[in-house]
Amino acid sequence: MKLVNVEKEKELWLEKGYEVYSYDREKMIKNTRKHPEWVHFGSGNLFRAYQAAFCDKLLEEGINDKGVIVVSGRSSGSIDTYYRDFNDLYISIVLKADGQVEKKVVGSIGESVKIEEMDRLKEIFLEPSLKVASFTITEKGYKVSAKEVEDYPDTDASYFGKITKLLYERYKAGAYPLTMSSHDNCSHNGDVLKTTIKAFADKIGDEGFDNYLEEKVSFPIAMIDKITPRPDARIAKMLKEDGVEDVDELDPNYYMNCFVNSEESEYLVIEDDFANGRPSWDKAGIIFTDRETVDKVEKMKVGTCLNPVHTALAIYGCLLDHHLICEEMKDEDLSVLARRIGYEEGLPVVIDPKIIDPKDFLDTVIEVRLPNPYMPDAPQRIAMDTSQKLPVRFGETLKAYLKKLKDLKQLVYIPLVYAGWLRYLTGINDKGERFELPSDPLLEELAPYMNKYSLGDKVDKKDILDILRNDKIFGVDLEEHGLADKVVAYLNEELEGIGAVRRTLRKYL
Repeated sequence: MKLVNVEKEKELWLEKGYEVYSYDREKMIKNTRKHPEWVHFGSGNLFRAYQAAFCDKLLEEGINDKGVIVVSGRSSGSIDTYYRDFNDLYISIVLKADGQVEKKVVGSIGESVKIEEMDRLKEIFLEPSLKVASFTITEKGYKVSAKEVEDYPDTDASYFGKITKLLYERYKAGAYPLTMSSHDNCSHNGDVLKTTIKAFADKIGDEGFDNYLEEKVSFPIAMIDKITPRPDARIAKMLKEDGVEDVDELDPNYYMNCFVNSEESEYLVIEDDFANGRPSWDKAGIIFTDRETVDKVEKMKVGTCLNPVHTALAIYGCLLDHHLICEEMKDEDLSVLARRIGYEEGLPVVIDPKIIDPKDFLDTVIEVRLPNPYMPDAPQRIAMDTSQKLPVRFGETLKAYLKKLKDLKQLVYIPLVYAGWLRYLTGINDKGERFELPSDPLLEELAPYMNKYSLGDKVDKKDILDILRNDKIFGVDLEEHGLADKVVAYLNEELEGIGAVRRTLRKYL
């Protein structure tokens, strides 16, 4: 069974329990390329697990007759290897908490394009039919260097320099409206996207283009929630046993394959601000609402009901040598920590968006999503870029407490997570063994503060005060607001020796 032969071998795929698209794919591809409506930047697993999957559903139900065009992120290698070599087909595996596995061959991608293939991208952006350019390029994908902007437009090697150039070509061709829709997991993602584009647009120095971006291009904010781990060895084995020939050996340094595995739960809430006509995504369960409500949903999820719990489990999972989130939820200490972070220190200051009940959302996270034994998500994956996540996932909650109670000293579990992260930066787990720290843009800067400590050492607050006072990391200045001493005290308890992390957790839980 090969993906490129799926239509010829359809009966065989069906016998093995796979859903296979039933629409005329060749006609869809022709429609998509001739009159594109949706182009998506970011060819990773989240796109395949969510955006391309709900596009497939709309095609299957006859709601749309055009698919999505996917454009590579900063690395174009996946386009040849995991798109074009498979005729832009892939297998979606949805792992349900009750043990059911949904297997589907997805055919909704009408074309795959590399970011450097600017001639083709220009053709796409010059089409008046184009409604939406969406993005899943990760939080750090929006971080551009001052030099990238400084050298623009003379040098347009940068990712967003290219995208700004495409928008400029669309403006010159007829100033056709367009929606630029970020689906990345960062606060006010649409605003972040707009700011990044504007930085490059300002260097072009065309007032008409500036007006076009303000008046005819919209940048709605959105909240996305869909846990999509790296391809898992158990799923690869299952596919091979089914007879799928396309499965590559899993490379721990590369995150893609011919399949994507993800959880069943998913949310995408988007500000209803579409400049060239609203797409029919709501018919696939996407929620369109006003900006204020999106903001509340995002704060609920990112700052209270999911991401803080995830980060706490990621940090302590690495320290306690866990390799699956679902196994952490069987660890009584970590399960209690997750609940205390969410219910006791999160919900009291949660912002209720009304369209999704915060407690119901948190209940599902704690009782269904995180314990799902069929979801192969790892704390090591979630621990990547933690320095970028802490201010959003915990900092906003701290600010809410300051507004409400003017004091942070009563908090126990958020400071415990902060202490755990500093302990994690030593690179020594609770067994006294060295472990490799997941990638983080501040790792080179921060690790020297902590990796000089060994078990049994004591940290003097003044030696790490630069970190503790950094509100860009913690969301607030911990020294100013009375949390620095508590964090350092927890940290020193966790450094006392082998097993000290576990003992400290049990003491305060």
